Amino acid sequence: MHECKENKYFIFDRPVKRGIKRSIKKIPLLLKRFWYTLLFQVIRVKPADDTKYNVCICAIFKDEADYLKEWIELHKLVGAEHFYLYNNHSSDHYREVLEPYISAGEVTLTDWTDTPGQMSAYSDCVRRYAKETKWIAFIDLDEFIVPNTYDSIYDFLKQYDRRYPNVIAYWMCFGTSGKLQRDRRGLVTEDFVVSWEKYTNIGKCFYNTAFAFADEESVNRNNVHKRWAKYRNILLPPVNCYGKVCLEEENPVGRAPMPIQINHYLLKSYEEYTGKKSNRGDAIFTVDMHNMDYFYLHEKKAVSADYHVYKYMIQLKLKMQEVQTERNGGM
Repeated sequence: MHECKENKYFIFDRPVKRGIKRSIKKIPLLLKRFWYTLLFQVIRVKPADDTKYNVCICAIFKDEADYLKEWIELHKLVGAEHFYLYNNHSSDHYREVLEPYISAGEVTLTDWTDTPGQMSAYSDCVRRYAKETKWIAFIDLDEFIVPNTYDSIYDFLKQYDRRYPNVIAYWMCFGTSGKLQRDRRGLVTEDFVVSWEKYTNIGKCFYNTAFAFADEESVNRNNVHKRWAKYRNILLPPVNCYGKVCLEEENPVGRAPMPIQINHYLLKSYEEYTGKKSNRGDAIFTVDMHNMDYFYLHEKKAVSADYHVYKYMIQLKLKMQEVQTERNGGM
């Protein structure tokens, strides 16, 4: 019987088996990682000097109007300068929420009818808007980017401007915090603090637009977690937030604290999960995996707490109050 292990930094969905066979199988992977690491030492690209933005966010959504304002305002606080949002058959009041941001030039809204539509929306965003920004983060509405040891997203990313095509930030997953239901006027980032003990070994990518997007490559098909890109027709893997090359399940990390993370509120309250997410469908696959087995599998791992986002909480609350006052006509 093989002994299984779990990484010091990550929770694996399937613990990795130890053994001689696995060690031998890893040798080609380690050689490939060494080769790409050397390659990245010589690659240099020149980011465009005339982009409007340093960091933008692309997301596809459906019936998530209750969460849009907090999601946009938090990401504005951490340095996102523009949002390319793709509406995928929403029937709620999303347009009412987004209209002030559209009028202010902060949101570009596109109605996207593809089902599933996530990957095609991302490709459309790059084709139409990549020249406007140095970096595009591809995340969902239940994901919040949190710079931990930096003050903004670009403070973290600018060290990678000239070298790396995709940089992974890992998920910190959150459970229900024991909430059957909640007042949805509250903040997701404040209401849910009970998290997994460790990061997941997957996350989402920041894409460097100085490289080719390579959406036609098989390694990128239905892959939102470890995107590859091209430099002069050379296909290049992503690196993680430590600048370490990531291949397959390999996620080498440094010894320093995680510099940036993505808070993934994949459940929220029981009522929100059963009433909204489980009925909303999936943006990548035609069969939705978000059933009650999925719920309990993820809820039972939430046995710790994470407060990294709280360093922005006062700013976020004040901004949310300010926005609400403006929309009420200053009353």
